[in-house]
Amino acid sequence: MIGRQKERKDLLAARDSEYSEFVAVYGRRRVGKTFLIRETFDYRFTFQHSGVKLGGATIQLARFRRSLQTQGYAECPELKDWFAAFDALRILIGRSPEGKKVVFLDEMPWLGRKNPDFVTALEDFWNGWASARKDILFIVCGSATSWILSKIVHNRDGLHNRVTYRIPLKPFTLRECELYAESRGLELTRAQIAEYYMIFGGIPYYWHFLEKGLSVAQNVDNIFFAGEDKLENEFDELYSSLFTAPKPYLKVITALGKVKSGMTRDEIAKAASLANNGALTKRLRELEQCGFVRKFVEIGKKNRGSLYQLIDNYTLFHFRFASENRYGNRHFWSEMLDSHVHSTWVGLAFERLCLLHADQIKEALRIGGVHANIHSWHNAQAQIDLLIDRNDGIVNLCEMKYREGPFTIEKDDDEAIRNKKAEFKEETGTRKAVHVVFVTPYGVKPNAYSKNVQAFVQLEDLFCF
Repeated sequence: MIGRQKERKDLLAARDSEYSEFVAVYGRRRVGKTFLIRETFDYRFTFQHSGVKLGGATIQLARFRRSLQTQGYAECPELKDWFAAFDALRILIGRSPEGKKVVFLDEMPWLGRKNPDFVTALEDFWNGWASARKDILFIVCGSATSWILSKIVHNRDGLHNRVTYRIPLKPFTLRECELYAESRGLELTRAQIAEYYMIFGGIPYYWHFLEKGLSVAQNVDNIFFAGEDKLENEFDELYSSLFTAPKPYLKVITALGKVKSGMTRDEIAKAASLANNGALTKRLRELEQCGFVRKFVEIGKKNRGSLYQLIDNYTLFHFRFASENRYGNRHFWSEMLDSHVHSTWVGLAFERLCLLHADQIKEALRIGGVHANIHSWHNAQAQIDLLIDRNDGIVNLCEMKYREGPFTIEKDDDEAIRNKKAEFKEETGTRKAVHVVFVTPYGVKPNAYSKNVQAFVQLEDLFCF
């Protein structure tokens, strides 16, 4: 298994506990949640079941009964409600051998979305029976992160504080994508891995479509533009799987997809034609929890003036290119390579790549053990997308620049950085030292202006873990 060491360790610790444990695994669609759980337990469960997409109570209960019948409770009667379903699960568990009973309910949000008694019945099962034993490992999983968090993890009623292990599954890092590519024999350079990451992010499912022997452009054309569209309907399914009513969320995503550096809450409400109320707060929080949106708190402002930025690479690529290929050009990406549009895109995508690897940048700066907060900052004259505010008296101002070779800092670049730095220091009144950091794929050529930079980070450094 590629990566996931901590998550796997937590799952095994829950299995080996002397008490019954309740585990919630959550993360966006296609990130590998089900694969992680199945691989960790070698596909052996006392009981496993997956919810049916869009199924109402009758369908969900019928399928649950079928799973019970095929996994040890052959004579299971028809289930009239979820209380009966969990009673039947108790009977099946009671028939299993001695030792820890691993019960895995996959896509739980589909079980509970249209069934108001589901969570109440689950509370009764766990509080009234399973938690009183010492041999139950109960694992719930789902792509609808907002549902899992609100109904299970942050439940304020009978399941309050009942989840003993919370395992949020994040996309792969660049290094993990490199390991995955090596396991597939893809023979990619780190620059090629980075370009794939700018398109797919660290979502393993998308990476499995890559074919050996093809260039990046050929693979991208085959996946998105060659008529097959191997990810056809993925965009719509991605958001409908996460949210019961996806339209307002898509309005927010669409508004954010049109800007580079993020929007304030007020700007989002206006651009998306949504009321600026508690419902918008909920949607922004859920999009952030699902990993599509990043909330940047401006340094020194706490939550006031926060910016929201769309950071899901697949969604951004879909908006910018996949949905814009109106004329069905089968070689769209190959023909884009030398264009101004491509160079503009790769520059912005590299900035997002760096933002998603802020921890690796910290490690490259040898401050991995220093407490630091990640911020952005802007005013009418300047925009800084990545600030690392450290508790050791330093703020790192990160400039992220994409070039095919070593970057040369020219006079205009130096002047722009000096102005940004001065604006930032004057407006924030910081008493910390402000160190400029250049993050580039292949380093910076030494010259008179490079001497004004305190540290340099290269693409290689982003592969450190």
